[in-house]
Amino acid sequence: MTAPILRAQDVTMIFGGLTALSAVSLTLDRGQIVGLIGPNGAGKTTFFNCLTGLYTPSKGQVLLDGKQLPSDPAQVTIAGIARTFQNIRLFPNMTALENVMVGRHARMKQGPIATIFRGPRFRKGEADARKRAQELLDFAGIGRTGDELARNLPYGDQRRLEIARALATDPQVLLLDEPTAGMNPQETEATRQLIFKIRDLGISVVVIEHDTKFIFGLCDHVSVLVQGKLLVEGPPEVVRADPHVIEAYLGKPPEEVQAEVQHAAELLGGHDKGVNQ
Repeated sequence: MTAPILRAQDVTMIFGGLTALSAVSLTLDRGQIVGLIGPNGAGKTTFFNCLTGLYTPSKGQVLLDGKQLPSDPAQVTIAGIARTFQNIRLFPNMTALENVMVGRHARMKQGPIATIFRGPRFRKGEADARKRAQELLDFAGIGRTGDELARNLPYGDQRRLEIARALATDPQVLLLDEPTAGMNPQETEATRQLIFKIRDLGISVVVIEHDTKFIFGLCDHVSVLVQGKLLVEGPPEVVRADPHVIEAYLGKPPEEVQAEVQHAAELLGGHDKGVNQ
């Protein structure tokens, strides 16, 4: 068996006297899609910030391909992790193509002299970046938007543009923070298919979402965070049926939830008998 591409071990994040994350671990295999769900305030985005160097964990470590990641977002990107954000963070006055080219610059090798004098090496690098950016727009299904300002794009296209820009950094791991927030069902399904395409490229993906139906239909493995702690993890069908997960989302004890389910089943059985009579 191959080693996991990403491993977070006992990540703890303390702000003053508040423990936002408590010994949270996550393993991501190559080519795998992992979902991270939980109620508001569970610590999901804080965990992403620890994975990407925005926060330095108070305890624990994050390993990419067996090597500990630096506490520097730029260096984490170069190492091979890219992300999108819960709130869209595009350059609104730049075109869609230019936004993706910004991501591509993380992989360009031009030095300051070539940049200042704009010689042949600079021009070739810019041409290659432009070509790759257009390929990624096409891949994300928004190739027609290259010359449009990011601020003028429909909401769903802005979300896909963020994903295309993240892919421009050539990541091994892609972290998506609520990629379908605010989308209609058609846009949500298009995003689900896009994530499958990304996985098929060999890129491993971690997705934060509140839409549990989306997560359970997308992911190979799901982890549930509640109040900064890992509540349960496993295959979608196991996590979906876990009474403690149901309690976390409905605010009811597992015994009460199970009783309500049993009562509903009995009522449904009685209704069916009445119909048959």
